[in-house]
Amino acid sequence: MRIKSLLTIAAIMASSVASYAGAYKVTAQLTEDEDGLTAYIVNYDTKQKVDSVVVENGQAIFNGNIEAPFFAQLIVDGDRYGSFIVEDGNVIVENKQGSGTPLNEKLVNFGKSVANLQAKFQEAATDSAKQEIYNGYLNDMNKLMVENANNPLGLYLFLQQMYEMNMTQLNAALEQYPQFKSSARVNNYIAAMQKKEQTSPGHKYADFEITYDGKTSKLSDYVKPGKYTIVDFWASWCGPCMRQAAVLKEIYAEYHDKGLEIVGVAVWDEPQNTLEAIKTKELPWPNMLNGQTIPTDLYGISGIPCIIIIGPDGTILSRDKQGDELKADVRKALNGELK
Repeated sequence: MRIKSLLTIAAIMASSVASYAGAYKVTAQLTEDEDGLTAYIVNYDTKQKVDSVVVENGQAIFNGNIEAPFFAQLIVDGDRYGSFIVEDGNVIVENKQGSGTPLNEKLVNFGKSVANLQAKFQEAATDSAKQEIYNGYLNDMNKLMVENANNPLGLYLFLQQMYEMNMTQLNAALEQYPQFKSSARVNNYIAAMQKKEQTSPGHKYADFEITYDGKTSKLSDYVKPGKYTIVDFWASWCGPCMRQAAVLKEIYAEYHDKGLEIVGVAVWDEPQNTLEAIKTKELPWPNMLNGQTIPTDLYGISGIPCIIIIGPDGTILSRDKQGDELKADVRKALNGELK
């Protein structure tokens, strides 16, 4: 009798999940400068466009039905205008943040808590105090994730932690929270980690080709046998990329005459913006334009800059080093200490 009752309860629960239906209204407060542009609701996990409207009178107003809530981004004319959760009810998106429904309010409150911790972090006088505050942030985020593990807020918070995990840690987390295994971003990250392993130090570099302005070029056009080559995957909008460009210019000035080559690979960027950055930063090495996701998919790159050093025989000697660590690896490579 007890088993039958449990099975009945389970069936009712499964039925209620499967039959979830929500009617959403999302009102995005923009400005009249956006009037006439098309605004999109994009599923954060799958990157699929779910709904679209034309901005009128400084607002984008969406109405529709969903089978399950999901975390979303508001995209207007290719730019991000906020993140929020699409769920049953009326969602207001203002100042790039959603409010007005239960999950969105939880996210708002978490954001306020994070802002408070950030202020305390800036005021902390010692490294140990800063570490304690940071640990508190991680605990708060993990607690909220656990409480919402079966809804899109929990998935979003899991994704924020996922990119700091290695494969062993990720597999352990997915065993604990198997519901996240269906996430597109989780599966993309797993594939990226596998690609990253295949292009880690000790492996041969992976060739690729990019077409821009009617011309196709390959990475192998720039990585010459017998030469040491630095490959910099970057974008013009990426602040850390610009800071590392200055480091690379120092390296180039010191080692180019000794046989070191550098090639930039512009990813996730518009070619015109790339060209402007090359001119502004006075980058003296060649750059492959319009890489988009071709190189990053192949190398399992989830964040930029990604800088690799390739040896004379095509073996990757160093990856993901920056600043002084990058300089040290360049010196070791040219001295034959990295193999």
